[in-house]
Amino acid sequence: TQRINFPAKAENIALAEKLIDEVCAKYNVPESLYGNILIALTEAVNNAIHHGNGLDPAKKVELGYAAQGDKVSFRVSDEGPGFDHEHLPDPTDPQNIERPRGRGVFLMRALSDAVSFADNGAAVTLPFSLKPVNG
Repeated sequence: TQRINFPAKAENIALAEKLIDEVCAKYNVPESLYGNILIALTEAVNNAIHHGNGLDPAKKVELGYAAQGDKVSFRVSDEGPGFDHEHLPDPTDPQNIERPRGRGVFLMRALSDAVSFADNGAAVTLPFSLKPVNG
């Protein structure tokens, strides 16, 4: 497992993108999957910076990954109190179209193989199968 951590500042999303690029290059992630990984993880890191740590640069966001067989799993955690990930508004519901909340988690669930939360929602794990999807 490799991990990096950085202060909760919006510009540090670039550090997360750099790590994602390195991991995808290292494991020859298919181009079709790269976008999913990038979007899901930037959402997770963005949530950690903005919602979890409230843009407090004294608080850290940690991004780590582990590869096993043909799977790579990423974990993002923050130092915030967590959130109720069970009862997020459904962003596809017409009543919620204007609301930004819940969209990031919805995207993470749509783009990764599974989403699991820990520490009351302050940590999220996103696994991705590296097998190319035949489409």
